[in-house]
Amino acid sequence: MTAMSKVLVVEDDAAIRRLLRAALQRGGHQVAEAATAREGLSLLDIEKPDVVLLDLGLPDRDGLELIQPIRARSQATLLVVSARESTEEKVTALDLGADDYVTKPFDTDELLARIRTALRHRLAGRVEAGRVEIGDVAIDLEHRRVMRGTEEIHLSPKEYGVLAELAARPDRVISHGQLLKAVWGPAQADRVDYLRIVVRNIRQKLEADPARPRLIINEPGVGYRLGRG
Repeated sequence: MTAMSKVLVVEDDAAIRRLLRAALQRGGHQVAEAATAREGLSLLDIEKPDVVLLDLGLPDRDGLELIQPIRARSQATLLVVSARESTEEKVTALDLGADDYVTKPFDTDELLARIRTALRHRLAGRVEAGRVEIGDVAIDLEHRRVMRGTEEIHLSPKEYGVLAELAARPDRVISHGQLLKAVWGPAQADRVDYLRIVVRNIRQKLEADPARPRLIINEPGVGYRLGRG
């Protein structure tokens, strides 16, 4: 990164805030801290962070209720960091607009890697909007073209639709419901079997080893993310 990024940590547990501060500063980030939802929203406007790490169990307001206000007021990458492990909670957070979901207890090195990936994709998107490269796969969203190396790969409309949704937000986990609504329409939002078939077909066409996918990564029970290749 050419400039130090700023991370806002919204977390009521002081020990976890200290842990996150130490890890983030070690990773070269500036850190701002909030212990309540109210303080978090205030610092969002004051600090203008690049990344927000949001706990859900805040003392004055459920963290899920903050996702949409944060989205409305900031372009920051939003990662939920929570002890809530249920698939339903993860899907709800992602559908509300969170970019990622990390379950406590977490590995700080993995968390830093996810932040780096999110920021890298964000910066890359500013430089070359409409084109995403993952390994030897290039996705040209403007011209609806997918290349693997020098070969143009034909995808069906549904296959391209799923890949394009993931490529448009390469730093995010996209839930099954979001993908189904975007590509099939709201009436098919519960047909995860349709989505799995299409993802399998994409992997067969684009992955070097479809049995060990690196392009489209499965988040079990939740959705998919675009990998790093």
